[in-house]
Amino acid sequence: MKPKVLVGMSGGVDSSVCAALLQNDGFEVVGVTLNLFGDTEKAQGDAKAVCDTLGIQHAVFDLQNEFKQFVIDDFINEYIAGRTPNPCLVCNRKIKFGEMLKIADKLGCQKIATGHYAKIIEKDGRFLLCRAEDRAKDQSYVLYCLNQEQLSRTVLPLSSHSKDAVRKTAEEYSLVNADKKDSQDICFVPDGDYAAFIERTANFVSEGGNYLDINGKVLGQHKGVIRYTIGQRKGLGIALGKPAFVIDKNPVTNEVIIGDEEHLFYKRVYVENLNFIPFDELKGEMKVHCKLRYRHSEQPAVIKPYKNGVLVEFNDPQRAPSPGQAAVFYDGDIVVGGGTIVCGIE
Repeated sequence: MKPKVLVGMSGGVDSSVCAALLQNDGFEVVGVTLNLFGDTEKAQGDAKAVCDTLGIQHAVFDLQNEFKQFVIDDFINEYIAGRTPNPCLVCNRKIKFGEMLKIADKLGCQKIATGHYAKIIEKDGRFLLCRAEDRAKDQSYVLYCLNQEQLSRTVLPLSSHSKDAVRKTAEEYSLVNADKKDSQDICFVPDGDYAAFIERTANFVSEGGNYLDINGKVLGQHKGVIRYTIGQRKGLGIALGKPAFVIDKNPVTNEVIIGDEEHLFYKRVYVENLNFIPFDELKGEMKVHCKLRYRHSEQPAVIKPYKNGVLVEFNDPQRAPSPGQAAVFYDGDIVVGGGTIVCGIE
């Protein structure tokens, strides 16, 4: 008998088709929509309509407090500390594959499922995370932080599907959201203005300060450290007669360092807060391919234990490794693991 599966349904087409495919494969499916932030009436309505079409149970759970504690507060604190976090990673670990497992237990579901494009396989007693077959949609990067319990209880039905195939399936099932556009922004900052969100939500005043060059010379005034990211060129509001880029920032002294693009490149990157998947701990050097951002093209590198984390040594210098972002390691299609970028090392 196949296990009962709780499907996280955001109201989007991917999670809806995920539920349809599982039901078609003979699983007993329950749909759940998590109320995380703001007005979710439209998402809940779309998810409920899909569940009604499929003839499956739909439940709504309010996790706004947990989402604020684990995701929003962390995002704000990281930005104020001068780092550039990826809140989707925290949400996956703590909410979508953390709190949702607790809900699954309450509802008698042995497994959970999402509409992520990635693959989970079992090998030699461990559950491994792998790339999706459709490289253009692969989301394994944002799932690197899952542990063995989470992986062992997760089903990812879209691992071998393309986006076009998913939309076609939605049309075949006459799902209400077959043509619904994908969400591109962070859900709680839909307009992309992170600084305004932080100031409004945390009652935080981002004061202006000095732009410095790499030698400490004052070049002008910035509008607040949280308004800048490593590698940024546009919107600096300063004319130096040549292109200028954000090289670093110091929230303690309220300074933003700007310079030439060449100062953004590093061959070595220090990474902490590690999660490895095929094994528990890195014992020595390992050749991998590494991504420093979700849209970054992975590059050949060697990882090895270093201080409280690992040192990633690339074959070629990489642009703008940003503290707070994730470095994710691959061995072929298998996700070795990853961690949080601390800094680039010259």
